[in-house]
Amino acid sequence: MSPYERLYDESEQANVRFVGFVSNHGRYDFGIVYTRMFFGKPLVVCMQTGRSSLLSQDDVENLEYLQHHYRLKSLAEAKEVSIFLQNNVPDLTLEAEVESG
Repeated sequence: MSPYERLYDESEQANVRFVGFVSNHGRYDFGIVYTRMFFGKPLVVCMQTGRSSLLSQDDVENLEYLQHHYRLKSLAEAKEVSIFLQNNVPDLTLEAEVESG
């Protein structure tokens, strides 16, 4: 008998995007894995810190969360990252409406 219960084991051809940019507060390098898993939330990986998270539009607008999770130095820095992510994380509400309609 196995010591664990498998919750899922899926294979998928995922779309991965690597983006680096510079702002007034620093340089950022992100990997964004777009997938149908995890309710369509993309996996956003900070290539500098190795920290990752599944993010929705609501998540990318939460500056305190971004600052803490990605170890950003200030809310101003979190705001710049938020603006970038708002343009690169799909709006799951619209996507769900299109799929159901």
